[in-house]
Amino acid sequence: MNSAKSILLSVCLMATATWASAQENKKMPPVDPSPMDMAYFPVMYPYVCKVKGEPGTLVARAIFSRPQKKGRPIFGNLVEYGKVWRLGANEATEVEFFRPVTIGGKTIPKGRYTLYAIPTESKWTVILNKQTDIWGAYKYEPQLDVVRTDVPVTESPEELEAFTMVFEKAPYGANLLMGWDRTQISLPVRWADAPAATAKKKK
Repeated sequence: MNSAKSILLSVCLMATATWASAQENKKMPPVDPSPMDMAYFPVMYPYVCKVKGEPGTLVARAIFSRPQKKGRPIFGNLVEYGKVWRLGANEATEVEFFRPVTIGGKTIPKGRYTLYAIPTESKWTVILNKQTDIWGAYKYEPQLDVVRTDVPVTESPEELEAFTMVFEKAPYGANLLMGWDRTQISLPVRWADAPAATAKKKK
């Protein structure tokens, strides 16, 4: 009986040692060459409002991956003109609104959406799509588009090594700036309850 118990104990110890060794030998995945990042409005909301205690209500959050230029020509080459682009790398970029907003003249209910773009040399067609948790733009379904809006291309004041997105405050709400290399666009995001601009009356 003692012999059987000893054998059983030895087997258990060997199994435990094997499991522990397997855990120790597990390797973490390498650092992604296009790391994921997040942009908030208000800018740096978790730190500014949650840590420092400054007033502010979370309105929007974008999650995107940041491919690097690495000396390559980007627009019209790596990112082809006239084709749907995931706005970054890996998973398609997503934006979440925590209140209704207006984009391209259309009211967008609060919620989470995928952002795509169709770049050309002079403008980008920015697309807000209902389908989320998508890799790339390989399964893009245009019938799920919420809105499409054209925004002009401008030259970035600096060469951006990594694809970048950031919100900036605007009189009507915010702009979502997107840029890479020497190319930049600005997507106006109007708060749905913000008053529309009116023409000045003639004297």
